[in-house]
Amino acid sequence: MEYLGIDLSCALGSLRKGNFPDKDCLLPLISKLLGYAIVAASTTVKLPQILKILKHKSVRGLSMLAFELEVVGYTIALAYSLHKGLPFSAYGELLFLLIQAFILVAIIYYYSRPISTITWIRPLIYCAVAPPVLAGKINPLLFEALYASQHLIFLCARVPQIWQNFSNKSTGELSFLTSFMNFGGSMVRVFTTIQENAPKSVLLGYAIGVATNFTILSQIVLYQKPQATKEKKVR
Repeated sequence: MEYLGIDLSCALGSLRKGNFPDKDCLLPLISKLLGYAIVAASTTVKLPQILKILKHKSVRGLSMLAFELEVVGYTIALAYSLHKGLPFSAYGELLFLLIQAFILVAIIYYYSRPISTITWIRPLIYCAVAPPVLAGKINPLLFEALYASQHLIFLCARVPQIWQNFSNKSTGELSFLTSFMNFGGSMVRVFTTIQENAPKSVLLGYAIGVATNFTILSQIVLYQKPQATKEKKVR
């Protein structure tokens, strides 16, 4: 019995016999369910960040380059997953994250006006390169190299924001909820990637995500506490 790529026969068979499903039967099932849960949650993961910017009409403390690199990273990761024929439960959130990342970059551009000519060149280059990459119309070796560089891109996407937070001793308009969901999603993805027997390069990408997202989450907790105390004293 299979539903949405989830094989339920093993677990249901054990339960019918009055037995609890064994590890080899249960782990793949949990992995699939978590995978689809992540896909579902990803449809709103960046919404808190979007709403926070719109509410305050400010992108204070946000690194434009970090969010632009996120778009590039999600594009490469999505294209690679499609190219490798991975099950939707293993990469589906990338599609929704990419759409939300587009919206975030557009909002950041809007509240960062005036935008320099150099800044406008970056999205133009992306629009020229992204379609053939997503369609898989590039050399397979180049595709592998591009995906390998994707890990560095995601790392570079986090480093400017981490450094800006450290330099300002503030996380500005960064959303705690979005950062927490990013961290939790990366943790779950490490587990599901192992269970789906995805390439090690995919696992490495999610492991880097765990480390960088945890750093940003820690900074939000660390740098918001002193501000809250300071505001209390002023009152």
